[in-house]
Amino acid sequence: MCPHCRAFITINDRICPYCDTPVGPTARDRLGGTLVAGIIPTAQFATIVILTLNVGLYLLTSLASMRDGTGGLMGIDGRTLVKFGASFPPYNFGAGQWWRLLTAGFLHGGLMHILFNSWALMDVGSHAEQIYGTPRMASIYLVSTMGGFAASSFFTGSLSVGASAGLLGLIGAMIAYGTVNHGIEAAMVRQFYVRWLIYILVMGLLPFFHIDNAAHIGGLATGFAVAWLAGTPGYYAGVRDRLWKFVAGAMVALTAYAFLKMFLFLNIVSRVQN
Repeated sequence: MCPHCRAFITINDRICPYCDTPVGPTARDRLGGTLVAGIIPTAQFATIVILTLNVGLYLLTSLASMRDGTGGLMGIDGRTLVKFGASFPPYNFGAGQWWRLLTAGFLHGGLMHILFNSWALMDVGSHAEQIYGTPRMASIYLVSTMGGFAASSFFTGSLSVGASAGLLGLIGAMIAYGTVNHGIEAAMVRQFYVRWLIYILVMGLLPFFHIDNAAHIGGLATGFAVAWLAGTPGYYAGVRDRLWKFVAGAMVALTAYAFLKMFLFLNIVSRVQN
């Protein structure tokens, strides 16, 4: 997107064809003209990292569930999910395992679960990253994941996993963008993501989907609030942009620490079982 008028332009444009603003080196130039530039757009970097983590953990939990004889590729049993960091209220707060509020966002309970979330995240995440930039998008996603599973812990009290808490946070962020900004493009963004939200909330009312509505609404509200505070990147990097780079770095570090705590917990459980 053009950083000045927000019009959609191609990755080869050096000057916006709509407002004549220089947009700097193209994505292909920044990556040195390599093959990677044509396959992985820079605007989707955080989205692809999140998807990679999700798929990797799904394969790990599938193997663990299969080894225990209680599940497999099509569906992961609850015991395995708890071992790998699912949100489980008695552990989240009663045992001080707050890190589950983050790790739960990278776990999925079944093949259809991860396929739907991956499809939605590739679409919404890529668009949010173009609008907000990687630091703000990553911050919104991770904080919304924590907000969603915190809401789930307080209002449902049941085991919960999935990328949809962070995903709803990104949808909330896109609605915030369309609300704060004015013009045709902002109105179209708001209308598009309000429709997304309606579809998801309607699905949540259907009992056979087993959707955690508390996590969805908590993630949505958190994402909207964080995006409202964050705003979008300016044409010239200022104090606000540097602040959100710091916030993103802090959230990534916190997420890495949460994964470390998860692996330590998994190691303890394995020793007890052996």
